[in-house]
Amino acid sequence: MKSDIGIIGLAVMGENLALNMESKGFAVSVFNRSTEKVDAFIKGRAKGKRFYGAHSIQDFVNSLSSPKKVFLMIKAGAAVDQTIDTLIPLLNEGDLIIDGGNSNFKDTIRRTEYVESKGLYYIGTGVSGGEEGALKGPSIMPGGSREAFEIVKPILQGISAKVNGEPCCDYVGQNGAGHFVKMVHNGIEYGDMQLICESYDILRCVLSLDADELAKTYASYNRSKLESYLIEITSHIFEQREDGEPLVEKILDCAGQKGTGKWTVMSALDEGTALTLIGEAVFARCLSGMVDERKSAAQRYATIETCKGTYDKDGFIADMGNALYAAKIISYAQGYALMRSAATTYNWDLNYGKIALMWRGGCIIRSAFLGKIKEAYERDPNLENLLMDEFFYNSMMQCQNSLRNIVKAAIDNGIAVPAFAAALSYFDGYRAARTPANLLQAQRDYFGAHTYERTDRPRGEFHHTNWTGEGGSTTSDAYNV
Repeated sequence: MKSDIGIIGLAVMGENLALNMESKGFAVSVFNRSTEKVDAFIKGRAKGKRFYGAHSIQDFVNSLSSPKKVFLMIKAGAAVDQTIDTLIPLLNEGDLIIDGGNSNFKDTIRRTEYVESKGLYYIGTGVSGGEEGALKGPSIMPGGSREAFEIVKPILQGISAKVNGEPCCDYVGQNGAGHFVKMVHNGIEYGDMQLICESYDILRCVLSLDADELAKTYASYNRSKLESYLIEITSHIFEQREDGEPLVEKILDCAGQKGTGKWTVMSALDEGTALTLIGEAVFARCLSGMVDERKSAAQRYATIETCKGTYDKDGFIADMGNALYAAKIISYAQGYALMRSAATTYNWDLNYGKIALMWRGGCIIRSAFLGKIKEAYERDPNLENLLMDEFFYNSMMQCQNSLRNIVKAAIDNGIAVPAFAAALSYFDGYRAARTPANLLQAQRDYFGAHTYERTDRPRGEFHHTNWTGEGGSTTSDAYNV
């Protein structure tokens, strides 16, 4: 009997996805470059189940039913290209290659064109949820041709997380759209995590909350509009003890990253989209890595005195919850603005409400909040920015003073809050009818003849002033916004 699908790559995600697929009624073939892993899996967690362990790519492909569906769960980069080149001669027209790793969306655009030129289908699929999600139901974001998705849809939707019976998996868009949406998901994840970490830093420094109090505080947040996976696990982290002491306080403050946050920021720069909060979250991880340098600077500037005030504990904790919510709105507003811009650039027909639904279950950023985003795009599929939706407008009006209070308290106490501050600055900049960019344009025209538009002339007319009396009338190219 042939397998319904095959997985190449038996690391944590691949192994658990394979088990998930088998548990949903699908027969699964598995292959790994190190065949010892195949044997260990077949004799271990897969024992007695509908798995076939292959010891060669040829054997693996031969074990699959047609159209053959090959799911890659291998490290992003050159290994994906090498595996694709190995598979192509062994597959037939109409067979599918599915990349479920964290590939760069531009690589996926290139690979889709290449694989489809050989008569095959290619699906770049974002998968989120970590080890538990892979086993029990992740969020799955497939991109590629619609025809290819329809072939593999029963499997992908069958293994995905469900919210109110709806699968957290649906067709995202052409070529690299799935991996792009997953990349933005990861960028938002960076922002969410940084905001929570900053809130922890403020609560422990300003209110001197201990681990037990912090656990209770985040547990209370998780029973509110902030209900989410990341808030939930944060409360659990503060409960963990080692030798009677909070484990979190024994962990070095040096954060790692795998690159998807950086890709998100780079894409925002390419698109000219303000992704300030997520950008600060990425840079905060970079700064955290400067452990020895930061310790030296802490000693050097130890004499600095901050303006510490007194705060009502309950009121401050409530303010923090509202500030987290307001900043979260802004983070998602920026992420969705980036997706809108990229959709135009790459000619993707993205369904933003469905994307929010895909993120509601299984993935790391899953939260009740995402339901409100889905509703916003149901009200207006062409919504330019989440901040302009009625629900989020009312939420910001209710929470923005709390955000200001928290940022002010952090500044007064000398606590770095790059993500909170970026959220507030973006909000104030977005709602500003006038910014100081008129002076910036004057400066650019003064030193580089870059031209400017005027408030008393139609948009699209570009002007230059001979500021020094010594310049000519020659100008540079018109500026790009």
